[in-house]
Amino acid sequence: MTAPPTAGGTRVAFQGEPGAYANLAAREALPHAMAIPCPTFEDAIAAVRERKSDLCIIPVENSLHGRIADIHHLLPEAGLYIVGEHFQRVRHQLLGISGATLAGLKIVFSQGPALGQCRRIIRDMNLHAQVWHDTAGSARHVAELKDTSAAAIASSLAGEIYGLDVLRADVEDEPHNMTRFLIMAAEPDDAPPDAGPVVTTFIFRVRNVPAALYKALGGFATNGVNMTKLESYQLGGSFNATQFYADVEGHPSERHVRLALEELKFFSAVVTVLGVYPAHTFRRQGA
Repeated sequence: MTAPPTAGGTRVAFQGEPGAYANLAAREALPHAMAIPCPTFEDAIAAVRERKSDLCIIPVENSLHGRIADIHHLLPEAGLYIVGEHFQRVRHQLLGISGATLAGLKIVFSQGPALGQCRRIIRDMNLHAQVWHDTAGSARHVAELKDTSAAAIASSLAGEIYGLDVLRADVEDEPHNMTRFLIMAAEPDDAPPDAGPVVTTFIFRVRNVPAALYKALGGFATNGVNMTKLESYQLGGSFNATQFYADVEGHPSERHVRLALEELKFFSAVVTVLGVYPAHTFRRQGA
């Protein structure tokens, strides 16, 4: 586990219905915390800001679909700090009510991306795919329908919660479906310099001068700092105001990281560190 130690009373907010993959991620990353479902990402973030929850766990990117829409717009304004990360393997289960059989299925419900990740079985079984707002919500819907011809694609946790049977396990087309989650808190809790591999996440906006981005990023190359993520997005609908989101390996107290950040600040109008936190063990598996 790479998140901070938790006590029995710790609460973690997530977006989705009970049984959503974020719920599963919360259980794996923070097994002793009480998971609190929230309708939207904004609600999950607000729950921490308003002290209704101690932490929130928010998906930021998926190995098949890229970054999660709107998250990078929410993070800078959230007023929260990243204290950990979690990589969640997404395993889709074909779920049905008791008595349902594969041969009797006609329709399958799930969220759009989940249906897109399970095209092969949907095509091979000639099922009608029906988009639902949430994977866990589709499982709840199938349970309420009590129809043996209806199935849902959702997590094993959703199946447990809503009393559904796994008609076929791990039905995703690709076995490398992975979602990265950030664990966020109302107060910073930076990893100590000697805590092992760490990730530093920050946002920045370069000055409006020629080659500013090139010069701002040059310090990471010359100081040997590995930047694992760099994404840009427009601010306020303007094509002239671009903000960048970045992850780098290393702690700001390390000399090479400190020098790189100093050079970044020299060529930037704004630099905000969102968190310094332990790198998840999954990163070493891909090394």
